Amino acid sequence: MIQLSDRINRLSESETLAMSRMSRELKAEGHDVINLSVGEPDFNTPDKLKEAGKQAIDDNFSFYTPVNGYQDLREAICQKLMRDNNLAYTPAQIVVSTGAKQSIANAMLCLVNPGDEVIVPAPFWVSYKEIVKMAEGTAVYVSAGIENDFKITAEQLESAITEKTKAFIFSSPCNPTGSVYSRDELKALAGVFEKHPNIYIISDEIYEHIIFEGKHESIAQFASIKDRVILVNGVSKGFAMTGWRVGYMAAHPEIAQACNKLQGQVTSGTCSIAQRATLAAMETDPETTHEMLEKFRERRDLVISLLKEIPGIACNTPAGAFYLFINIKSYLGKHDGDQPINTDGDLCMYLLRKAHIALVPGSAFGDGECIRFSYATANELLIEAVDRMKKALVKLK
Repeated sequence: MIQLSDRINRLSESETLAMSRMSRELKAEGHDVINLSVGEPDFNTPDKLKEAGKQAIDDNFSFYTPVNGYQDLREAICQKLMRDNNLAYTPAQIVVSTGAKQSIANAMLCLVNPGDEVIVPAPFWVSYKEIVKMAEGTAVYVSAGIENDFKITAEQLESAITEKTKAFIFSSPCNPTGSVYSRDELKALAGVFEKHPNIYIISDEIYEHIIFEGKHESIAQFASIKDRVILVNGVSKGFAMTGWRVGYMAAHPEIAQACNKLQGQVTSGTCSIAQRATLAAMETDPETTHEMLEKFRERRDLVISLLKEIPGIACNTPAGAFYLFINIKSYLGKHDGDQPINTDGDLCMYLLRKAHIALVPGSAFGDGECIRFSYATANELLIEAVDRMKKALVKLK
């Protein structure tokens, strides 16, 4: 019998990837499955960025790269942060990684010791809790429901802090809810952190360019806590570059140096070709992604209008990202004639098997009364998916 490490045995499979895997298996059996479980734009990478990648191949960018990324890319990231966010960083504070997920893992592994507590507002992105496990920390969940637009308050944050608290991790715009923290809301959270100088803040801003109302605000803008903020971003979502696998962090030089050290022992530098395409993305005016943003807005409004025809569910109107976090509490405890629907996972499996729609249980994100619906796909598929959902749910008694 193979004896795996306790470390890997403690980890769970990503629920979003698990649902995608099951939907692929059903498709392979010949079923027409609509996969709404993955967080991936259905747009192609902009031509300008693809050309930059092709040019990099012709220019022989085929050798090992610096662990923390090419110098000119790190300079371009600094310029982007100043241009778009009014944040001043130096290239020594930037670490380019193989996706924002690696940036988050780097930060967590470099900051958290066994037994340290990490505050995680719920709902949260599925990998946060597993990355905390990897670092042998303890996740402390702070719940925010639909009535609060799935955002925690400063008072909730203060109540969750103990002498063991080492870090806080959140996303804005948020995966899975699409909620966006305003400047005033972030300022209130920053005010709490000012009173607790030993807490680090990991700010996941990967959906920065997908905001429908107002503008993106970063918690790193508050000078009193900036040295303790690890800002994480990348090109996957805003530039439709999921497969290129490039993310980055901006952090205090000592934190960046530590993450550089860790990455040097795990993956070393990110793919050279992907980095050259990312350089082009950093130099691109964010307005070039406006067409994609408007399409997401159209889809959001379409799906919300269609969901209103289904009794017993509720969702907020998210200000960003491309997800709806739908409350399905009224359907728990019902049955389809064969088996009871006791949990959000039961409901997602029912919808997958009977309606051939792949969704993700909200419990994966810290809220078992909801399911996540990604609207990053074509309008006709969204219309069909909601119709199938409506027909399947009406059969539950």
